[in-house]
Amino acid sequence: MEQKELWLTSLIVDNPQEGFELAIKLSRMGVKSTQPDIEVLKKLRKDYSNSASGLTAASHVIAVNFQTISAANEYWKK
Repeated sequence: MEQKELWLTSLIVDNPQEGFELAIKLSRMGVKSTQPDIEVLKKLRKDYSNSASGLTAASHVIAVNFQTISAANEYWKK
């Protein structure tokens, strides 16, 4: 089995902005893992980047990831 680079070492971040950026990264990495062929990915991007439902679905995935990260960080309570 191919050894993959370890890029996600923690969900713990310093603040909500970093949490949101991590949520986007998680979402993008999910797409990349699902469709590893970069050429196909680029071709499909044209379709969903101009689709209201595609953009809404992408926003939903980011929101779910942000919710998970927020919970992991105890909603940044100090």
